[in-house]
Amino acid sequence: MQSPASLISRPAPGAPLLFVLSGSDELGTLVAGHLGLDRAAHEEREFEDGEHKARPLTAVANADVYILHSLHGGPQASANDKLCRLLFFIAAVKDAGAARVTAIAPYLCYARKDRRTKPNDPVTTRYVAALFEALGTDTLVTLEVHNEAAFENAFRRRTVALTAAPILVAHIRPLIGDEPVCVVSPDLGGGKRADLFREVLEAELGRPVGKAFAEKHRSAGVVSGDLFVGDVRDATCIIVDDLISTGGTLVRAARAALRGGGRRVIACVAHGLFMEGSAETLADSAIERIVATDSVPPFRLPAGPVRDKLEIVSAAPLIAETIRRLHDGEPLTDLMVF
Repeated sequence: MQSPASLISRPAPGAPLLFVLSGSDELGTLVAGHLGLDRAAHEEREFEDGEHKARPLTAVANADVYILHSLHGGPQASANDKLCRLLFFIAAVKDAGAARVTAIAPYLCYARKDRRTKPNDPVTTRYVAALFEALGTDTLVTLEVHNEAAFENAFRRRTVALTAAPILVAHIRPLIGDEPVCVVSPDLGGGKRADLFREVLEAELGRPVGKAFAEKHRSAGVVSGDLFVGDVRDATCIIVDDLISTGGTLVRAARAALRGGGRRVIACVAHGLFMEGSAETLADSAIERIVATDSVPPFRLPAGPVRDKLEIVSAAPLIAETIRRLHDGEPLTDLMVF
């Protein structure tokens, strides 16, 4: 019979360890491939009452450990369940002697609840931050966080807020000819994100890119606002947002851009949640195509017109480069939102 110690594999000296929790396998495998690493072995067990256990099967003592888990709901587990599993695994790895643990949550749940909008509202982003900190997380990496300033202020440990702009721009660059181009923010709150995207696109094209924004007010789930500012006449309009939920915000902005004289609209987002109703909403012809990363697989979208115009670009090279630089102690400035 093998001894318990013989069941623990030994990593290559000096190499980072990448664990990928169940439900994030496809993205995690791509990241490992870009790093030239095998995924570190671990065990996950389910119990009849809904509880679970996870433990590393690779020795982690004194190691630089990275744990990848995208914290979106479904298809097999809720966002709450995934968050709990990630937190427990971080704690298990710390208990086993890891020198440093970095959590990589390409989609970070509760990042949108970063402020109070009603009396006695929770600030859930801050509570999630406290959980990561309490269990000893050294660094948290996420992609295109909803509000970068609120995200940073919530944490008392190192955070890395990656921007999806370079990988999205690289994908749409071949679609843009010599026609005018305008980057559109679907609301005022996304102006900083749209400006960063525009700067990256201008550098890629080597020429100026216009800017515009649509007005949006949300109260009790009702969205209003008709103001549209910016010159989009005869332009390819790139609407930039952090995520798609039902798609209503993007469609409103797309229609406004076309009414303003825009030639066509491409939507670029980091996270495609595609919640109930999005397949009907986004079928609107105002949006020609949708580009999203693989931080959230489009499992909710049925076959049909929206799936046909959806293009997925992988965030794996960006995440892999982030891990490499963190491990080697190199700067991340050009990968982050500022």
